[in-house]
Amino acid sequence: MGGMAFSPDATLADAGEFGLIKAFTAIFEQGEHVLLGPGDDAAVLRIRNGHVVVSTDLMVEGRHFRRDWATAEDVGHRAAAQNLSDINAMGGTAHSLTIGLGAPADLPAAWALDFARGFAAECASVGASVVGGDLTRADQVVIAVTAIGACTQAPVLRSGASAGEVLALAGRQGWAAGGLAVLGRGFRSPRVLVEAYRRPEPPYAAGRIAAEAGATAMIDISDGLLAEAAHLAQESDVAIDVRRTAFDLAEPLVAVGAALGIDPLTFVLGGGDDHALLATFPDKADVPEGWQVIGSVAEGAGITVDGDAYEGATGWTHF
Repeated sequence: MGGMAFSPDATLADAGEFGLIKAFTAIFEQGEHVLLGPGDDAAVLRIRNGHVVVSTDLMVEGRHFRRDWATAEDVGHRAAAQNLSDINAMGGTAHSLTIGLGAPADLPAAWALDFARGFAAECASVGASVVGGDLTRADQVVIAVTAIGACTQAPVLRSGASAGEVLALAGRQGWAAGGLAVLGRGFRSPRVLVEAYRRPEPPYAAGRIAAEAGATAMIDISDGLLAEAAHLAQESDVAIDVRRTAFDLAEPLVAVGAALGIDPLTFVLGGGDDHALLATFPDKADVPEGWQVIGSVAEGAGITVDGDAYEGATGWTHF
């Protein structure tokens, strides 16, 4: 994928709105489901069957990312991943996305194009197309993404869990939180954790697999495992208990915990941004390959860890 060439020191003001849009359009390839992509007032998509699922997310510079901590391509991957993961959490697959980008006039055009390339690469990993968007001037970089996908079966909601079921996890969890803790203290290693924060690796196939296996409720872990478990519990009107012994802590998490004087399990229980999936299943025997049972569902309300209230942070809070 290419893109219009600008001089290395060109800014967004130099490139101009329409010049940059033209460059973006060259980067974003279109799938066969796209009848009309960028360039008109709206895109036109072909949906053959199933349910349409839609999700919108925001990223604000200084709040959700820092340009000194991650490259533009990293930010592009992250912006796409968090939206693709929301569709995954419904048991669907994203096929189309739009991007709203607000940025300062003096932002290097090269940064914007690298962001677009990272975004496009992440979308390509699930076969999704960027079909449109908008560009405006802002005091800081603000990214608004809408993802559109489809479920060939009924979407899996947050409200379907029942007492007696099991809670299961798919995907890497706690690694991005460990990377954020490292960056926040001015370090860049262990590199594997820093890279996990910069470019998450959501289990994109796991949502559909869980839905087909009979998952009763599901959610994307964007803000924290216990925070998302609490959403499932509230929406389903049940109690959820998470077991500490269910987690096999990776060596990099243990090393960072020891170096920073932090229990590494706090990264797993309260960390977000890995975009793993959390789901409930009727029975342990129903849990598909790639999923790990980490807890149970009972009558009642709220969340516990090993049967007791959890005193630590359960996840990210936006306000």
